Amino acid sequence: MRGFMKTYELLAPCHFGLEAVLKREIYDLGYEITKVEDGRVTFIGDAEAICRANIFLRTAERVLLVVGKFYAKTFEELFTGVKDLPWEEYIPSDGKFWVKKASSINSKLFSPSDIQSIVKKAMVERLKQKYKQEWFKEDGAPYPVRVFLFKDEVTVALDTSGDSLHKRGYRTMAGLAPITETLAASLILLTPWRAERILVDPFCGSGTFPIEAAMIAANIAPGMNRAFTAEQWTGLIEKKLWYECVKEAEDLVDTSIKTDIQGYDIDTGVLKAARENAKRAGVEHMIHFQQRRAADLSHPKKYGFIISNPPYGERLEEKESLPGLYREIGESFKRLDSWSMFLITGYADAERYIGKRADKNRKIYNGMLKTYFYQFMGPKPPKREHKAV
Repeated sequence: MRGFMKTYELLAPCHFGLEAVLKREIYDLGYEITKVEDGRVTFIGDAEAICRANIFLRTAERVLLVVGKFYAKTFEELFTGVKDLPWEEYIPSDGKFWVKKASSINSKLFSPSDIQSIVKKAMVERLKQKYKQEWFKEDGAPYPVRVFLFKDEVTVALDTSGDSLHKRGYRTMAGLAPITETLAASLILLTPWRAERILVDPFCGSGTFPIEAAMIAANIAPGMNRAFTAEQWTGLIEKKLWYECVKEAEDLVDTSIKTDIQGYDIDTGVLKAARENAKRAGVEHMIHFQQRRAADLSHPKKYGFIISNPPYGERLEEKESLPGLYREIGESFKRLDSWSMFLITGYADAERYIGKRADKNRKIYNGMLKTYFYQFMGPKPPKREHKAV
């Protein structure tokens, strides 16, 4: 057992509507969850938890280290509240610190640029007193700060991730309407799909759904092959902790697992990109990519899954073809005896043209786009009987 390590309040933002998936992931990592709100989950963890959350969480957008919370209705209260926080416990005298983002919902203070400049000023004042210096070179490790105001409650946090966690490092080229890696993983984890079941994405684009599914099947941690801002915070997190967590991730990988994951698209250019992306993710041998139309979708086996992000007419010229396209999806699905289908789309008439009502429909925001996650549930496969030996 590791000796006692200081614990922190950690905050992981996620897609609105998918908090339950992230909550389950954090529980599975072994951490205590203290709050679940719209688009964010708060949990308690030590320095090792910061490393593990960044490396292992598939559905979080980033991992934030909460420095403090307080109420502020005036800029004076904001300044005092930030100045009272123990910044010297986090940021060394040569640290480079700036307010990367400020957001405000239902609060008296609402100008992001004003909030950013006041928070920075207050941090400088605190550190001047603590380090007894008038000027900071800021040529050391980066400490990006994020500030959220909600109903006048201010949350101030350090961003441990840097680039958003959806940037796994395998996708260099995306299709026209890409779905982020974190959203794809969240949606797959919402379904009952398991590695031994067939998965087909008939509109695979640059391959995000099949690649995320293959990574889940092979137990490849999404953050294994990328860097995080907090790796440079050697005063807070020992370098060896990162190595130990990557080693833990490497030991869990099993790319020999047998899967049947397929990605189809009509565009050969994006299929080439999908194959390249799968190769970079280390799962190219687990996915079969093929040029194929949705109308030609067929499979001899039962109890498979369609998980896809079909076109929904972001561009005007696509709009006219949507009824025909969704009819094709409906007809193909009808032929797939006992399959389940999960579609994320912004097309409000999807069910009408598929010709079937979804068993469940969840509203999900894909960036600023309101989309629907239609869930058409097939029957469960019969349980295999275990013969007595």
